[in-house]
Amino acid sequence: MRIIDVHCYPNTKEWIACQKPYADALAKYWNRPWAAKSEEQVVDDFTSAGVEAILVALDLETTVSTPPCSNDFVAAMQKRHPDRIIQSWAAVDPFKGEAAILEAKHAIQDLGMLGFHFHPIMGHYAVTDALLRPLFEVINELRVPVMIDVGTTGMGAGMPGGMGARLRHAHPSAIDDLAADFPNLTIIAAHPGWPWVDEMTAVALHKGNVFWELSGWAPKYFPPQLKVDIRGRLREKIIFGSDYPSMPYARLLKEWTELSYSDDIMERVFHQNAERVLGLPRPG
Repeated sequence: MRIIDVHCYPNTKEWIACQKPYADALAKYWNRPWAAKSEEQVVDDFTSAGVEAILVALDLETTVSTPPCSNDFVAAMQKRHPDRIIQSWAAVDPFKGEAAILEAKHAIQDLGMLGFHFHPIMGHYAVTDALLRPLFEVINELRVPVMIDVGTTGMGAGMPGGMGARLRHAHPSAIDDLAADFPNLTIIAAHPGWPWVDEMTAVALHKGNVFWELSGWAPKYFPPQLKVDIRGRLREKIIFGSDYPSMPYARLLKEWTELSYSDDIMERVFHQNAERVLGLPRPG
């Protein structure tokens, strides 16, 4: 079965450096260090798992004063391995104003990237902030999708004040508002959205332009109602993602299998919904 992973990070030294204060705090919280891999090792991980990856860039420069894991870097990594890394999500720092808008156009028009990923908690903003409105108007004009994190995160967890990050920035209501304001914008909510899983379910069901990938969470711990909805009323909405490297593929794929869904549901989750929603080419 084809497996498209729509949420993978480069896991190289450049990616770890771009979020260093958060990464250092998370290593302390988890009591295990971050270990960067070479580009070849990352691609080997995708190959061994049998996944076709979509990489995610990251720019937190304004928030934590680190150099971005840039769109040029991620797009180049993708282009060097097109059979295994099939596309990439761009990132822009919305606090950079006009420079962010120019970078957004560069990512799509020059680099040919898929769309944009937003990490509201780490970035210290909500996607509905007035500051981001001009950026989303440009993204809407570019006719590309966005992927936006919802729910809590390990980044800043256990630290005083959560390192300034606010969980409320990643509430599903922000997705709901954005989807209503931009009905032609395809929006993928990233992660299960705990502790607001029911709220995220409501948004995904109500807004035709909202879809949902469940990365960064062990499938066996999905709430019971979500497990039911994946094979029922959300079967056209759910997309597979891993949040690589946060969880080993062996565990993630094993636990998805242990949910005992039909082949039809697994085909939808692992590739068909992503192909349809993101316009990804099918093999052959």
